Amino acid sequence: MEALIPVINKLQDVFNTVGADAIQLPQITVVGTQSSGKSSVIESLVGKSFLPRGTGIVTRTPLVLQLNYCPLTDKEKRIQENGSHQNAEEWAQFLHKKTKYFTDFDEVRKEIEEETGRKAGHNKGICIEPIILKIYSPKVLNLTLVDLPGLTKVPVGDQPEDIEHQIKQLVHHYISNPNSVILAVVTANTDMATSESLKLAKEVDPEGRRTLAVVTKLDLMDAGTDAIDILCGRVIPVKLGIIGVVNRSQQDILDKKSIEDALKDEALFLQKKYPTLANRNGSPYLAKTLNRLLMHHIRDCLPDLKTRVNVMVSQFQALLNSYGEDVTDKSQMLLQIITKFASAYCATIEGTSRNIETTELCGGARICYIFHETFGKTLDSIHPLAGLTKRDVLTAIRNATGPRPALFVPEVSFELLVKRQIRRLEEPSLRCVELVHEEMQSIIQHCGTESQQEMIRFPKLHERIIDVVTQLLRRRLPTTNAMVENLVAIELAYINTKHPDFHKEAALVPSLLESIDDDDLRMPRRLTSMSGLSIEDRQRSHSSSRHNNDVITDSCPKPNNPVHERNGDEIISNISAGSTPTHQDDNKQLSTSPTKGFNQADNFHNSARKLSDKEQRECAVIERLIKSYFYIVRKSIQDSVPKAVMHFLVNYVKDNLQSELVTHLYKSDQAEELLNESAHIAQRRKEASDMLKALQRANHIISDIRETHMW
Repeated sequence: MEALIPVINKLQDVFNTVGADAIQLPQITVVGTQSSGKSSVIESLVGKSFLPRGTGIVTRTPLVLQLNYCPLTDKEKRIQENGSHQNAEEWAQFLHKKTKYFTDFDEVRKEIEEETGRKAGHNKGICIEPIILKIYSPKVLNLTLVDLPGLTKVPVGDQPEDIEHQIKQLVHHYISNPNSVILAVVTANTDMATSESLKLAKEVDPEGRRTLAVVTKLDLMDAGTDAIDILCGRVIPVKLGIIGVVNRSQQDILDKKSIEDALKDEALFLQKKYPTLANRNGSPYLAKTLNRLLMHHIRDCLPDLKTRVNVMVSQFQALLNSYGEDVTDKSQMLLQIITKFASAYCATIEGTSRNIETTELCGGARICYIFHETFGKTLDSIHPLAGLTKRDVLTAIRNATGPRPALFVPEVSFELLVKRQIRRLEEPSLRCVELVHEEMQSIIQHCGTESQQEMIRFPKLHERIIDVVTQLLRRRLPTTNAMVENLVAIELAYINTKHPDFHKEAALVPSLLESIDDDDLRMPRRLTSMSGLSIEDRQRSHSSSRHNNDVITDSCPKPNNPVHERNGDEIISNISAGSTPTHQDDNKQLSTSPTKGFNQADNFHNSARKLSDKEQRECAVIERLIKSYFYIVRKSIQDSVPKAVMHFLVNYVKDNLQSELVTHLYKSDQAEELLNESAHIAQRRKEASDMLKALQRANHIISDIRETHMW
């Protein structure tokens, strides 16, 4: 079982080499306030004075101390660990200076001070990065200790204002490791209930399963007091126990009192002051207890540690594979990336990609949505008569007949109006092309994780691929727009009134026109019958007729044209008298009011003028024909525009993407530049490779442990 601690020390070396903090190894973490005696406790365990001392904060970086028992009789181990100094009884070695061996522990102290200055600076600040120190000696037990900066309250000298928070954060980082044993150092001459170290230990280990308390300065208690209640756990119980020690005083250090003499004096003091507790206290007993606790703790943690290492080996192997191997044949690599990107791009459009997006529509699914939802619903929302009033229809009819009154509804007016409505389909059709073009551009970012990883790895190649695809799409956009515009222009070029679906509506026109002609024939007969009536009866009849006409044309505004009414009455009066208006009457009328005639013409466009029954029916015929033909054209456009976009844009890009990329990118003189890896990816690959090697080495070390070692 003694072999477990050296195994953990080897693992510590492996992971500290790569600066990894992912594996939490079993170790003993020493926590205490400044001047509580932490350094003295550690030196007593080592048997050497080698830690820096002074006022204020001295330990400013974590010191990972690996104690290795190396007996003088074990020549093989000594040669293995220190070939050139195998005859030395004790020596030390720093991880940052692997080739140098220290036999003088005063030099060890100086090196700790210098490395602390390099890591944490010289302004009394702290650093979380540890210093790794190994000590080989026949007088130590196998232990792994971490000496942390002492807890403080008030900044001193050049220390930052938040030094208390920084130190607590650093200490908390180490003691929160569930695989660590917390060695909480408290002083006997202060109230144990106010101990900062025990408070922090309780925060991360509330059940006390991995906390051991060490009481220092037993010899400095006030006269008439003792620490029996504290050592027996009656003040504050600690599950793993409470051990009292007596360290060297500052005067002993100045007098260069040896550790051996200090241990002898400690034993005498405990035997004299606490005879019943002497065998369960003192530095030698503390070392044995720590050794036993650490071995049992390692034994309990080792199964989970094995599992954790195996899992991380798989994770980092996959991570390293994602970064790709170093490029040897750049031309071949460039062609592979181009082919993979083109395949991923086409697969995203076709919906056959291995990495299907689940949060939003993309690629071919998005294009389908644009065709049948966005574009289709937009066309359906366009009303055939949108923006077309009855006045516009009637004006078109009148303009199409010229100076002659129309006997039938002119076909020219229908074509004029229906073309105006068909043009409204062009804008949403071009917008459909634009949306598909945007989606084709965004597919570059959705063409597969594998391709994207390589795009991140080679940023210059990524930029050039985006440029080539963008230029290809941009070149196809005018062609596609022109085709869509032509589709609308084709519909405008020839209004096919013989279309099978339109022919049914066109066949109804004669019957509608006959009803209009019947109304026109009835009007003269009504005027003739009125000639035998008195003026009052004719006026009443005319008023009644006008009222009925208002009822029929309820969609038109009520007439408000007294001039028009008066002229109508005069005409009726002249007809009844058997005379007709003369040119002199016309000239007289025009000379009296020269603008009257023009005003009447303008009143045709006035919204106050109502439409006659005949005009209403003529408008209804034209509107019905426009609706019928517009629906035919809209259906055709809704079907042909997506087909045109697919042929001229989507399918063309799919079919020509790879050849376009090869033409512009696959050139020997550009391969070197395009496949220059980003510094970020190169660094990440190196870190992943180093970590994988460390994990594989750790796995090998753990696998060498036999069951007999554990038990």
